Parts: sequence; structure tokens; C-alpha cells
Amino acid sequence: MKRNINDLISFIAVAREGSFTRAAAQLGVTQPALSQAITGLENRLKIRLLTRTTRSVSLTAAGERLLLAIGNRFDEIEAELDMLTELRDKPAGTVRITCGPNVLHSLLLPKLSSLLRDYPDIKLEFDANHGFRNIVADRFDAGVRLGDTIDKDMIAVPIGPPLRMAAVASPDYFTRHPQPQTPNDLVHHNCINMRMTTSGGLYIWEFENQGVPVNVRVDGQLIFNTSAHMVDAAVAGLGIAFLPEEEFGSHIVDGRLISVLQEWCAPFPGYYLYYPSRKQPSPAFSLVVDALRYRGSSRD
Repeated sequence: MKRNINDLISFIAVAREGSFTRAAAQLGVTQPALSQAITGLENRLKIRLLTRTTRSVSLTAAGERLLLAIGNRFDEIEAELDMLTELRDKPAGTVRITCGPNVLHSLLLPKLSSLLRDYPDIKLEFDANHGFRNIVADRFDAGVRLGDTIDKDMIAVPIGPPLRMAAVASPDYFTRHPQPQTPNDLVHHNCINMRMTTSGGLYIWEFENQGVPVNVRVDGQLIFNTSAHMVDAAVAGLGIAFLPEEEFGSHIVDGRLISVLQEWCAPFPGYYLYYPSRKQPSPAFSLVVDALRYRGSSRD
């Protein structure tokens, strides 16, 4: 029986990772041992579950059916085991969060550092990227996004104040180019573009003044898919960048960057931690949510 359960766990790992190499690393076993476990499971069931090639692993129809039948059940067992940490002196377990690199640096780590010191048995795993991960399919406990981008069926907890976008460039850039007075003036400037990870297209700059939205498709010599490099390029005088104001750090206050079109940059909902409404939170996860929860006023 124990062998059967271990083989099913091995199957779930390979099916979800789509790779024997990644699944073996996740389970802490060798690749040959993992392959042998899957082969043994297929032999006992007398049906092929995985289609293997030299480059990929995919599910057969039988494999898809088995994963659909047992995958969530093993997740529920894992969640219940996490719940048992309530009976320990201190909560324990791993909480997996997907988020952007900047919010991890500026918000999550500062807020969670004291929790890690107080609860040494809690582990945090962060997936820092600019794309939108499917937290259910990719088995994350939670994700972090801006408030207006979260699906309605998710629980959303505010973890930071409202934000504002900022269009900025260096003093050197504005000695060579006039400051834009309206968003439409940006079409005459060298703008630093952002390539969107999800759609693959360029971000269209969005402005608003007295409830009137204005969207501008800008052009320039530079395109990035990371905000940190856009900030560096703006500081270097290579063009105008457009990002949430907090991503520019102290550059605006210290005068290394000049903010323009401020009346066109209205506040919008800030960062939220989100997770499935059907998720039964473990004690460790509940502590993480409480530590991250934003408790400032709506006027902040």
C-alpha cells in the first residue's frame, strides 16, 4: 500500500511538472528511481499514463483522468496535515507565493521578516516574476497583484496603500527635450517601453484627468520586460519611463528623476494578496496573511 501511494505521488509530480528531471528534484529522488516508480505503476494498472519523448513528457487520456481524479485529493490531504500544526506549540509549514520582483523587495520581505524570526518552523517560497501565474494550477498558496487585476472568485486582501503611476525622466533628458504638458505630447518623446509578459505586446500608457481616460501608444529606442532596468535607463537620461511611482524609489525625491504629467496620474488600488475562496487556510498561511494585511486609512 505504501509503495502504491508513493508511486501515485510520483505520478502527480511528473504530470504537473511535465518533466522527470524537475519532478525528481522536487521529490528529492533520482531520475531513474522516479522512472522506475512510474513504470511500475503503469504495469500494475496495465495502461500507459505518460507519453515520453526525448524532449517532453505528456499525459495520455488515462493519465489525464487519473490526475483529475486524485490530484486535488492529495492536495487536500497536504492541507489537512498543515492544519495539524495548530496542535503544535508553534505553527509550521511552507507557504508559496508568486509575485513581482519589486513588490517582493519593497513590501513582502519587510513585512514578513519579523514573522520569520518569531516562527522558525514556517518556511516561505517566493516565485518572483512579471507574468501572471495560475496559482491553483501551479499550486501556489497565494499571489500578489494590483487590486484591479484580480479575478472575482478570489479572496483579495489589501497589503499596501493606493498607488499612482509616474512619468519620469532625468534632468539631463529634459534639458534636451521640452517637458510634456499633456499625455499626447509623449508621441514626440523617446519613451522607454515595457513588453508585457502575458500578452507579448507593449504596454499602452494609461492616464486619467477628472475622470477622463487617455491612452497613449508611445515609441522609443528601448524596450524592457523588467521595471528595474526601465528605472536605470531613465536615470541614465535615455528617455521617459512610466511605472508605479514607488518603483522609482528615492530617485524622484533626490532629484535624479523629474516627474511630469502628475495631474494625469490618478490613484488606483494598490497591491493585494489573493487566494482561492475555497482554500482552507493553515495556521502558517493565516499568520502570513495577517502580517501582510494593510491597516492604513484609505487616504494614505
